[in-house]
Amino acid sequence: MDDILRELDKEKARIIIFKDIRKFRKSVTVVTGLQDTDDSIGITKELKTNIGTGGTYKDGQIVLQGDHREAVKDMLIRRGFNKDSIELR
Repeated sequence: MDDILRELDKEKARIIIFKDIRKFRKSVTVVTGLQDTDDSIGITKELKTNIGTGGTYKDGQIVLQGDHREAVKDMLIRRGFNKDSIELR
């Protein structure tokens, strides 16, 4: 039953991936819209490991150091999220 609910969450999630400039002109990739999923911390850990960068899950957002928008989108699609529900900015 939990697997079915997770799949439904993946289909209805509205995910926005954008680049932000932080302190000292450092760019970060911010992923919003995953606060509804149960495995947000696991997704953060997987993204950090596979991309090879630092980051955190805080206030319902995944923040990764550097500009990794395309890589994050590809990894979320491979993980089962709907391609049409992911928006790059």
